[in-house]
Amino acid sequence: MVRFENVGMRYGLGPEILRDISFTLEPGSFHLLNGPSGAGKTSLLKLIYLAERPSRGAISMFGREIAATPREELPSLRRRIGVVFQDFRLLDHLTVFENVSLPRRVMGEFESGYRAEVEELLSWVGLGNRLNAKPPTLSGGEKQRVAIARAVVAKPELLLADEPTGNVDPEIGGRIMRLFIELNRLGTSVLIATHDQRIMERLPATRIFQLIDGRVTTAQSAKDLVLAEAMRA
Repeated sequence: MVRFENVGMRYGLGPEILRDISFTLEPGSFHLLNGPSGAGKTSLLKLIYLAERPSRGAISMFGREIAATPREELPSLRRRIGVVFQDFRLLDHLTVFENVSLPRRVMGEFESGYRAEVEELLSWVGLGNRLNAKPPTLSGGEKQRVAIARAVVAKPELLLADEPTGNVDPEIGGRIMRLFIELNRLGTSVLIATHDQRIMERLPATRIFQLIDGRVTTAQSAKDLVLAEAMRA
């Protein structure tokens, strides 16, 4: 589904913040992305989402080489990806229900076909009584849950989540993780960037990508990751 080969990335004329990145994401896989603040996790997610171009190397998405894909065709690839951004990117003039429904509307569906599903999803993330609220009236944690619901509502082929439980309490965080697990069970590949050790210990990740000094290493489990960090120390 995703293949990176010796990818590097820099902003402008600055130094490379990602160097020699090589990995694959298989269909139906579940992975975590771990690393200290400033390691480049968000930049790596932007490359996968096609919001940024690499400075070198090759990226393949859904069987297509991105360097050879015309720019006007990139939006159709992005629509196959659900993304939970740290800055949420909600539309302030739309209600919670309308923000979450947006991917389904873009796909050409009528409200009668998705209304019940969107309402159930919002209830699951604890926003069943906030359907008609608009983003400026929401707390940070509520905005985050709206962003998560919007990312998963169209059952994307690939889900990218940047610190998805950073602003929610443990109960809602557990619900969100169960939602991601269920989506993965239905066939969606999932990549979650997180600092939360509890998530790394609980989730069914086949690999953990560890991003340090702009490079990716892999571990089979949270235990392997802790052991590798101890050996480096």
